[in-house]
Amino acid sequence: MPDQHPDATGPAGERPMQGRPAVPPARQRPAPPAREPVHHKTEQIDLRAGFPPVRHETAAIDLSGGLPGGLPIPPRRPRQGRRLGIDVGTVRVGVAISDPTGMLASPLETVQRARDESDLDRIAALVAEHEVTEVIVGEPRHLSGASGASAKEARAYSRALAGRIGSVPIHLVDERLSTVTAASSLRANGLDSRQQRSVIDQAAAVVILQAYLDAQRERM
Repeated sequence: MPDQHPDATGPAGERPMQGRPAVPPARQRPAPPAREPVHHKTEQIDLRAGFPPVRHETAAIDLSGGLPGGLPIPPRRPRQGRRLGIDVGTVRVGVAISDPTGMLASPLETVQRARDESDLDRIAALVAEHEVTEVIVGEPRHLSGASGASAKEARAYSRALAGRIGSVPIHLVDERLSTVTAASSLRANGLDSRQQRSVIDQAAAVVILQAYLDAQRERM
């Protein structure tokens, strides 16, 4: 091993690496140039008198031929909830009700007409009790389609009932031959004319309501 001068040692007492060039000192990188601030043009608005008026403009779009691009209009979903069907008579009022999906009508009750209009109060109570979403009242018409005294009575009854059931809508529907249809159905089930008296009004209300439910489904 060759002799080495005792003073030829590194800063930590290590021997220098012989035969290798010295490492040059690190160069100091120049500082990046300062960026100029970006100014966005703004407009001063005087709000001392309040915000400027906002305009909401809409345009009517005709979708009778389908959605843009030939997409079909999706069918409207039927409203959920029970419907009440009413057959208005001079002595009794037949009441029918549907299931919550609005598919099937069933007899509910026969209400006696009263001078103090307690029959209207009873029907209004049924609307609230069963959470009815629509009331369907039969409007008796002649076979020719003309309105008579019975149709006027049904319309007047509907107006009186509307004042008791708030926002629940009432629909008048043509009920020609509803009583005849109900009597034929009861007769087919083995009930004679005497046995039909207590249920004929409810059966007529079922015919009225079921016809309305079926027509609504056909429109979907």
